[in-house]
Amino acid sequence: MTDEETGAGPSDDEVVETAAEAAEGVIFATYRQSDVRDFDVTVTFEEGVLEVDVYLNAPDDEADPEAVADEAARAARDAVDDLFDGA
Repeated sequence: MTDEETGAGPSDDEVVETAAEAAEGVIFATYRQSDVRDFDVTVTFEEGVLEVDVYLNAPDDEADPEAVADEAARAARDAVDDLFDGA
């Protein structure tokens, strides 16, 4: 029986939502929403494996978009770790 079936730990949907919100939070803490040309946060959580992919198209005059995308992905993973630590 999985943790989800026993009620122990967060649901898969909760994990995905937590990760996506954390990643978006980093992006919009760095850039104004109007400055972001495009972004995509893809999160999957299957069989206990979290995958986070962040694409960001934003001006590089304030911050390096690739570095921000990497930071957003790390923040997503950290948020999920915190979610499980609190479960």
